[in-house]
Amino acid sequence: MPEPRRVRATAAAMDLLRRLRDSHGPLMLHQSGGCCDGSSPMCYPAGEFIVGDADVLLGLLDLRLRADELPDTEPAPEDIAPVWISGPQFAAWRHTQLVLDMVPGRGSGFSLESPEGFRFLSRGRVYDPEELSALAASAIITGADYELGARPAAAIEPQVVAEAVDACPVPDRQG
Repeated sequence: MPEPRRVRATAAAMDLLRRLRDSHGPLMLHQSGGCCDGSSPMCYPAGEFIVGDADVLLGLLDLRLRADELPDTEPAPEDIAPVWISGPQFAAWRHTQLVLDMVPGRGSGFSLESPEGFRFLSRGRVYDPEELSALAASAIITGADYELGARPAAAIEPQVVAEAVDACPVPDRQG
């Protein structure tokens, strides 16, 4: 089985990221492990949040892509938004695929989307046993590794889903 992505995004979240990139330049995201808004994904201009040596790269969002598309060429640096998570938070979430979504409302004042009237929201989908097995052998890229040039392998699974329910289906509770 091919290695599943550790991070995906909804089409709405990708649209918002593209608007933010057009206004602020290249972006990065960090999934915080705090409480309240501190546990929301935070969006910053690239380089404005210091990634720690032990932070883990969940993936590189290619802002050119739409729902169910796979890249056919290498993206330009400004089209890439790395998604990071703290090492301890990754240890707790390593069995879960993060799905970046957006919802109406104001999030934290530190994240770029705050004045837009929307906020990013993390949704999660627990990997199935086959996916966990495929991920067991995959390399974890830390902030220190990234600084030395390490990058994730190209994934074959689309990174953009039309809506969160496409990546995080709600179990049928009837019957």
